[in-house]
Amino acid sequence: MGHQVIIFDFSVIRGLWETRVKESKERQRKEKERLEKSSLEKIKQEWNFILECRKKGIPQSKYLKNGFADTDEKIWDTYEKSPHLQKRRDLSDEAKKERNKFIFHLSGEQWMEFPDSLKEQIYLKEWHVYNTLIQTIPAYIALFQDLRVLELSKNQINHLPVEIGCLKNLKVLNVSFNNLKSVPPELGDCENLEKLDLSGNMEITELPFEV
Repeated sequence: MGHQVIIFDFSVIRGLWETRVKESKERQRKEKERLEKSSLEKIKQEWNFILECRKKGIPQSKYLKNGFADTDEKIWDTYEKSPHLQKRRDLSDEAKKERNKFIFHLSGEQWMEFPDSLKEQIYLKEWHVYNTLIQTIPAYIALFQDLRVLELSKNQINHLPVEIGCLKNLKVLNVSFNNLKSVPPELGDCENLEKLDLSGNMEITELPFEV
């Protein structure tokens, strides 16, 4: 009995393989198109559109219809050309400018002390000072009777002045990540203080009884 010889046609096998690869790529392409047209993608597009409208100050009633976002970008053009809506946006910008008049910002390692001009702005309601080399809070802080927020994180402040107890309207005090070693008992006189953050001051072991 002789041996049976099996002969393979590799061109046929290669053709089958190429066909399967093409079919796989086609399925991937269709899946990609399906995902792009899916409700999830639509929701994402609508949300991005809503965020852009809010950024431009467009009233919600202009881009929502029956609870759904109308993503027609012509809304932006209409808003820009509408005197009434533009006036509302201008008023909003004016309100922001007015609010910013009462907020003091300072940052950068070029600052080793507070600017002299600060003592003339006792009407301020908020201080936001961070990432400086400032070590001392000036005693004239007692004059800032309208101060509500004192954000002084990530500086080199080594102590809190006793005058801080004069800030009767202070609600937020953040002196985290400085070089504080203790807290003055006068801080307990800040009767409206709601938030105190001393984290990152490794040498503070306890707070005064008054606080």
